[in-house]
Amino acid sequence: MEERRGPYKVTREDDVAMATRDGVVLRADVYRPDGAGPWPVLLRRTPYGKRLNDLASEFNEAHYFASHGYVVVVQDTRGRFSSEGAWYPLIHEGLDGYDAVEWAARLPGSTGRVGTFGQSYGCIIQYLTAAQRPPHLVTCVPTSGNAMSFENYWYHRGVLELGWMLSYFVNMAEDVLRSQGRDAEMAELDAMKVDRSLRFSPLKDEALRHLPINDWIERLGDGAPFLEDVLYHSVEGPYWWANDLRRQLHDMDVPMLHIGSWYDINTWDTPLLYGGLHSRALSEHARRHQALFMGPWAHLLPYSQPTSGGTGDIDFGREAEVFLPAMCLRWFDHFLKGPGEGLPVPAVRLFVMGPNRWRDEEQWPPPGVVPTPWYLHSRGGANTLHGDGELSVDIPGDEPPDRFTYDPNNPVPSCGGHVVGGGVADQRPNQARDDVLVYTSGPLEHDLEITGPVTMTLFAASSAVDTDFVVWLSDVRPDGYAQNLLETVVRGRFRDSYTVPELLDPGQVYAFELDLWNISHVVKADHRLRVHVTSSDFPRWERNLNTGGRLGEEAEMRSADQTVFHDGARPSHIRLPVVPG
Repeated sequence: MEERRGPYKVTREDDVAMATRDGVVLRADVYRPDGAGPWPVLLRRTPYGKRLNDLASEFNEAHYFASHGYVVVVQDTRGRFSSEGAWYPLIHEGLDGYDAVEWAARLPGSTGRVGTFGQSYGCIIQYLTAAQRPPHLVTCVPTSGNAMSFENYWYHRGVLELGWMLSYFVNMAEDVLRSQGRDAEMAELDAMKVDRSLRFSPLKDEALRHLPINDWIERLGDGAPFLEDVLYHSVEGPYWWANDLRRQLHDMDVPMLHIGSWYDINTWDTPLLYGGLHSRALSEHARRHQALFMGPWAHLLPYSQPTSGGTGDIDFGREAEVFLPAMCLRWFDHFLKGPGEGLPVPAVRLFVMGPNRWRDEEQWPPPGVVPTPWYLHSRGGANTLHGDGELSVDIPGDEPPDRFTYDPNNPVPSCGGHVVGGGVADQRPNQARDDVLVYTSGPLEHDLEITGPVTMTLFAASSAVDTDFVVWLSDVRPDGYAQNLLETVVRGRFRDSYTVPELLDPGQVYAFELDLWNISHVVKADHRLRVHVTSSDFPRWERNLNTGGRLGEEAEMRSADQTVFHDGARPSHIRLPVVPG
């Protein structure tokens, strides 16, 4: 295990003030090594509290980096904790980040060379800051952040991320109410949580079931005024484009080490941003100095406390126990203290799940990957894991479709997955439901590695004018345990466009294209592949009420009769990125 303490003792100066260009005072704790200096500066900005007794304590690397010869600045973002102003998620972070970088570069004992680090919200901040091109920003290490799009942030492919989004906003509202001394309102919100001891505990089921969703706007009030904007902007448009990082990649001009993980809510985003900057960053220097590191963990990576677990019902073994700050330190030393040419880490390092080992590649996806279709089959009775659904590489012939009824009042419950608090969970309880179609391969004769993006074409029809289809991919072990690998959802109205939604024609068959994101996993010999199809995953995603009404305003529910086709003319299939051999 790498040495956790560097050669320098560390001191901390608390609540150091910085004024933004519009006069708002932001405060930071500044950690300094006890040597002579001068030192490069590392900046981390967070809305979750900069002190060790706040949420930040779970991934605070300030002492580690300072003890290795860096001035480390940990700053409360605008409107949070010790910083002044009004907080609105991410809207100020680009310009505030620019001001913070330039201020940090002028601190006493600074060399004027600044790097940034941080997870989740603190990751997105770095991309937004880099797009403003502060002159003294040299490099970034963004970890586990969204691309800030309508496709994956508060919404997933146009479907509201209800469970974690509302839990998040409730916690943020409580912080505001607490600062205003409004204890009664804070207690009312706190009583809705499943576990009050958890900082981001999910809300109770009855709270999440409440309709219409818009009632939460008044319930949270000025504690989370941005919730109204999120619900109002329920289609793609300028509100989302303002912070969509894909639209800003050409403005970024620094080397970055992009860190993500396979069970993260941002498994789609991290490789996307790496690949985008590798091809579209402003300068050749920046394009040549992008690196991708993908581990097997969930959303909040085990930054300072290496672990092989924390991802639901699985342990990935000793290889997964990585002390990430040491890798980040190598990156920072190279670009802030060293030559800054070439990469100090592999261009792409992947954790291959199954054999549970690391592998280095030159690019993502790896060269030579073969997109291979696996087709759905049945004799019309694929309902439940005990039905006749099959999955194989054989092209279907004349086969009857499968049917199920989706009742929004009885949704399929969330069970693991790529969400905060998710991870690996046995999918058999959900796959035993009659409103779930299950397609399973025979035992594999050889190991099958799938590394890269996974997509699916689903030919389906509905009796409703709008509905959802949800798809999961699982690895079924010889003992029957169905380990979830990937999942996604498609909303009928967004089948062709996120900007111009169009309701369904009931009974018409559509080819729905689904993106299940990225993976690196080996399905071992004697294991089986399984795809299951249903219409809900609640409370992770808000229920489609099947009425075609506007998001947030609906309270009426209708059941929908769903039909999935898999014949020669409509061959529903999942495309797996197969690594030959």
